[in-house]
Amino acid sequence: MRKEDKQVLIDSMLSELQACPNFYLTDVSDLNAEKTSQLRRQCFNSGIKMLVVKNALFQKAMQQMGKDYDNLYDVLKGSTAIMFCETGNAPAKLIKNFRKTCDRPILKGAFIEECCYVGDNMIDALCNIKSKNDLIADVIALLQSPAKNVISALQSGGHKLSGILETLSEKPE
Repeated sequence: MRKEDKQVLIDSMLSELQACPNFYLTDVSDLNAEKTSQLRRQCFNSGIKMLVVKNALFQKAMQQMGKDYDNLYDVLKGSTAIMFCETGNAPAKLIKNFRKTCDRPILKGAFIEECCYVGDNMIDALCNIKSKNDLIADVIALLQSPAKNVISALQSGGHKLSGILETLSEKPE
């Protein structure tokens, strides 16, 4: 492969890394054509972009990003397929669901919300991880809860007070 062609591939991977903050490194080497097609279809339906890459070229693209991918360089061996996604836990759920029918893909590593996860044993933790937007929504809900309780208590107290006044006004003297 010519140097110019390699640089084009590196640039395309670099643009994918910039566009999608989260990615998974997987091994799909032993999947037959039918299973690979099923996996790609499920990725497409879930909004996940799957690419099979050359490890050395992807490592160069990661180095050009300027982020701390040091823990992931060691897992770039053998066949590597990358799953790019917007939400951090979508590929983990897809992998876990797909493994109900076969033993692949195997998770080599992942980069989610500025953190590296290495090893297939991390798949359950990655399934349960919440995105940044989910965490913000949870915090807002927690902050709103006491205010909603106070407002409802005040409103119910107002109804009680008006009921008492109405009862007293109807009472004969």
